[in-house]
Amino acid sequence: MRIGDLVQETGVNRRLLRYYEEQGLLRPVRLANGYRDYSESDVAAVGHIRTLLAAGLPTTVIARFLHCVHDEDGQMVTSACPAVISNLQRQRARIAETITQLQTSQRKLDSVLAVALRRPARGPDEAEDRTGDNLSGGPAPDRRLVTHPSTAAPSVGRGAAATPF
Repeated sequence: MRIGDLVQETGVNRRLLRYYEEQGLLRPVRLANGYRDYSESDVAAVGHIRTLLAAGLPTTVIARFLHCVHDEDGQMVTSACPAVISNLQRQRARIAETITQLQTSQRKLDSVLAVALRRPARGPDEAEDRTGDNLSGGPAPDRRLVTHPSTAAPSVGRGAAATPF
């Protein structure tokens, strides 16, 4: 089947299919005229790639063990390839760490938001627009994101690091 047929079968656009080929995830046969010739196994492979990408795996990791993935009773399963389990465990640990970091950021943002919501409304002489720009013509408040040395995560404060919000 040609690339247009694979697009229709999988719902994945041509550009992504070519990217998958560049990454070594798909290996269509090249016809004498240069056209790509895809098989039914490529349809299944695209489904597996999409599932693994949705699980948070990068294409470089998927490329290492895609050959170990197949369908069984309509469900994607992996063969007993040694690389599969160790790669999946590593990727799960990476995702768990990212989730932990995001939860920490969320708690800090919640704290900043809680403080901001407790503050009384400003009068017209201290008005600011939503971007934090001072609209009164006077000096702008000195609010900056400061990285706390112990967490290396940004926190709100008044300090020398200058990334305004």
